[in-house]
Amino acid sequence: MTLDPTRVGQILKSFDFETLFIEELGWDRCRASLAVDVDGARYRLDAIAEKRGVVAYVCRGGDARALPDYATRNRIEHQVARQVHEHLIVYTDDRTAQVWQWVRREPGKPLARREHHFRPQQSGQLLIQKLQAIAFSLEEEESLTLVDVTGGVRAAFDVERVTKRFYDEFTRERAAFEKFLRGLPDADTQRWYVSVMLNRLMFVYFIQKKGFLNGDDQYLRHQLAASQARGADRFYRDVLCPLFFDGFARPPDERPAEVSARLGRIPYLNGGIFQRHPLEELHSQAIDIPDAAFERLFTFFERYQWHLDERPMRNDNEINPDVLGYIFEKYVNQKQMGAYYTKEDITEYIAKNTIIPYLFDRAKRDCPTAFDPDGPVWRLLREDPDRYIYDAVRKGVELPLPPEIEAGITDVAQRGGWNRRAPEAYALPTEIWREVVARRQRYAEVRQKLADGEVHAINDLITYNLNIRQFAQDVIQSCDDPALLRAFYHAIEHITVLDPTVGSGAFLFAALNILEPLYEACLERMAAFLYDQELATPSLGAPSTSSATPPPRFKDFCAIRDRAEQHPNRRYFILKSIIVNNLFGVDIMKEAVEICQLRLFLKLVAQVDRVEHIEPLPDIDFNIRAGNSLVGYATAEQVRRAFQLDRNNQYKLLSSDDRDAMRRFEEKVADVDRLFALFRQQQTELGGPVTPGDKAELRRRLGELEEELNRRLAVEYGVDPRQPAAYQRWLASHQPFHWFVEFYGTVNRGGFDVIIGNPPYVEYSQVKREYQVRGYETLPCGNLYALLLERSLSLARPTGKLGMIVPLSLASTERMYTLRALLIRQEQCFWFSFYDVYPSKLFEGAKQRLTIALSGGTTEHPRMFSTRYYRWKPEERINLFANLAYWPTWHDSRLRVIPKVPGQLGETVLTKLLRARQSAYLPKASKTSFYVHRIPYNYVKALNFVPYFWSESDGVKKSEDYKPYYLEDTRCENAALAMLSSNLFFYWWYTLYEGYHCGKHEIYAFPTGLDRISNGNFERLTALSNMLMTSMLENKKRKRAEYKSTGKVVYDEFYPRLSKHIIDEIDRVLAQHYGFTDEELDFIINYDIKYRMGDGLEGGDDGGEDE
Repeated sequence: MTLDPTRVGQILKSFDFETLFIEELGWDRCRASLAVDVDGARYRLDAIAEKRGVVAYVCRGGDARALPDYATRNRIEHQVARQVHEHLIVYTDDRTAQVWQWVRREPGKPLARREHHFRPQQSGQLLIQKLQAIAFSLEEEESLTLVDVTGGVRAAFDVERVTKRFYDEFTRERAAFEKFLRGLPDADTQRWYVSVMLNRLMFVYFIQKKGFLNGDDQYLRHQLAASQARGADRFYRDVLCPLFFDGFARPPDERPAEVSARLGRIPYLNGGIFQRHPLEELHSQAIDIPDAAFERLFTFFERYQWHLDERPMRNDNEINPDVLGYIFEKYVNQKQMGAYYTKEDITEYIAKNTIIPYLFDRAKRDCPTAFDPDGPVWRLLREDPDRYIYDAVRKGVELPLPPEIEAGITDVAQRGGWNRRAPEAYALPTEIWREVVARRQRYAEVRQKLADGEVHAINDLITYNLNIRQFAQDVIQSCDDPALLRAFYHAIEHITVLDPTVGSGAFLFAALNILEPLYEACLERMAAFLYDQELATPSLGAPSTSSATPPPRFKDFCAIRDRAEQHPNRRYFILKSIIVNNLFGVDIMKEAVEICQLRLFLKLVAQVDRVEHIEPLPDIDFNIRAGNSLVGYATAEQVRRAFQLDRNNQYKLLSSDDRDAMRRFEEKVADVDRLFALFRQQQTELGGPVTPGDKAELRRRLGELEEELNRRLAVEYGVDPRQPAAYQRWLASHQPFHWFVEFYGTVNRGGFDVIIGNPPYVEYSQVKREYQVRGYETLPCGNLYALLLERSLSLARPTGKLGMIVPLSLASTERMYTLRALLIRQEQCFWFSFYDVYPSKLFEGAKQRLTIALSGGTTEHPRMFSTRYYRWKPEERINLFANLAYWPTWHDSRLRVIPKVPGQLGETVLTKLLRARQSAYLPKASKTSFYVHRIPYNYVKALNFVPYFWSESDGVKKSEDYKPYYLEDTRCENAALAMLSSNLFFYWWYTLYEGYHCGKHEIYAFPTGLDRISNGNFERLTALSNMLMTSMLENKKRKRAEYKSTGKVVYDEFYPRLSKHIIDEIDRVLAQHYGFTDEELDFIINYDIKYRMGDGLEGGDDGGEDE
């Protein structure tokens, strides 16, 4: 339905809202009213229309008929939302002003309160454009739903399925296109240039479908046909090269006339993607691509619908920037060993819990009183605790528990039904009553802390896993102090976010999505301050016009507003400002860097609906860089040490000439950094002049500095830079990246504010032949992720935040002790969350047990928190991160692990075990033997017999999966078997170690306390061990399989879950032995019960083997 701007404008100016909604917008009549009290004044809201549950209200002022100010409007809306979830409100005074207020609900973003200010003397065109989105015709009535009215998201199409199909076809077409390419010297260079060309062409495909290229949505296909009419195989040279380098890369008035005539009306895009690539600089005359390559490629592209927007997909042949993002991630990760596609829930969790805490810390430094415990920031948590507790945590909490479930809370003996599946009204997918009760208890505890005002530090929102994005949004939207708003804006404007292994940009996109609504909220709140001031001071002139002279206290707000209003698309301006000023990345793979830049460009262009509103894309070649993050000088101290080395790689005392050389070098670096700052500033100024000459000069001066450091670094590696062949080979293999030069301004100011990412999980030995690293404390850890973490710590400012997803070994293996010790020395707060691979994985297709590590910057009171070791089924993934629960943990110096503590009871059980005496550990002597399976699954299988195993190659033998263990005292064998088979030992092993291998290190570390066990408990354990062995033999099955390495095998498979009743009896004996309470025993027996028992939990099938 299209509105008549003239008629709607007249109705707006006459304040006839009922006519506007009913007759023009197609809403339905509604007669109702609400009254809300704010600060002693009563405000009446009259409903004038509704559409499928969305109600439009008019609020005609308070007792004095004045238009309420911004803070009051916020409180009114907050109260209305409690009664009518979906609504919009029009505030008016005595026909001089209107404020239209609504809450924007977008998937993956916090709720954002938005306002539009209108006065009769304005044209109202901007408001009419917004009203167009909520106008409905009679023809649309039948299919209209609440989702349509609110602008919410329709059920998203299965993006991953589309992605897989497109990726498979794309891979084939990419290989076919590569075969057509001629003129490049080797296969690697050829593959790289194919990537460059396909990136450009896919970008062009998106913008042509919006009609941005001469108004032709099949621009490339038509240009190809026209080229072929002029002659064969001329499309690449006669059309594409001029389109890229003379069309997109030059303003219209600088293009050659013949190029303009041939290309038609196309926008000036700028951006590094359409400047000559280094490969084109070197091989431009030799490169040739026949028309047949493009005919085939375009035919492939045309099988899909290309949509340059952010709406959800509606059918299985649509391609949008998100799908392309998945494609790029898969391609980059395929080429980079140890890299995995990181889904949005992971990147968002890490980004929000590092970026937002940094912003709060930075704002607190500039406006400390607002962050007092009883100050306005934390008041929001006290006043509406539920708003900041995730919906998943609150599921069903308003319902009373069934009496039989409630009874078990205070009486452990009445928990017989707690392991049954809970009804949907109470439960999240797959939850059993035991989990529902635990979640409700956690909800009640956290809610009480919020209501009592106990949470008044931003780090607490990480610890209690609160909705930190919504809280940040609300703090900015509701702040009444201009100084607080100013502090947040400056923090957002200047924050530096780095991904040191950026890949195709998944983490930078997460950072962009975190910062964008906060940036916009600042602009909205500034506009509201200015509007309220203008209403209160009539002499200032018409509200919301840049011509009005602001009072001195708002002068900066006015300047910021005016700068944003100079741009035809505010969201484009916000995103561009963030990309240029806040986001930085480095990757060793040049293709990944180019893909990351392309994705950011697509994000920008997706905001534009009219070709005349396209602004030149930013040049972010100096934000997203190629190089080896691990090789090169990162700090000023490292550079100074380099100046102390002579040509023989020997340290010397710095002479006055050496010190002068170092000073001159730093002056050159500072000069280049000032050029960088100017270069970035030009990117965010509309029409700011950034010429190829400016960029070339910057590259030249930067190259000189890089070369000087490269030559010094080569000497450290034993390479003589005076030997050109050896020096060039070293440069090509090591790709040094000197952080001190490339990001001098940031490093010189103390480092990056936030560093996030997913470093490669690659053994150093696998890359050592390609390149070597020097000077790392964590080299003994032997994995690149440890080196990347160490490098990141050196690049972060002391108050900076760090967030990485890395292997579980960070917390649980002996080899990573050096890394853990390095982290602990930082004297920071750390949060570790842990993720298993059964029954589902964080990284699909990769069996990688993982840790998400967050650090909170240097503090006087460093603490460490952990979660339990999480398992989940695929349908639980959507609520996984919302339900994380942290608990204080520690680094155990004796066992050299960080326990994965699952809460108060889990900590108490561990503490009682860890307090056992050293002499009580399992003896290591050698007489009687038993066998333990080296890879437990849900149970540790300890046996006093050799399980049957036959292989085609060796015949009957002992399986190598069962390892022998020995005891000095024969009498202890059965008791030891019982202990190792217990739920308690499984909890110990699973909580302290990697949850995969169980060997001598883990078994001999277990404090059995056999030297002080009572005779009665010893005899009971012996009897239960015999019962367990009998049960295991009775329930075993003979299985056959065939493997490539061993051929056919026949073996006995065991099912400990079928013997769980005996194992539970063992734990009841051990509870007496270790002094566990009934509550602790219930915790031990039922730990991880849903996954350990599987379908057998409710009497179903045993669900398969337990290994």
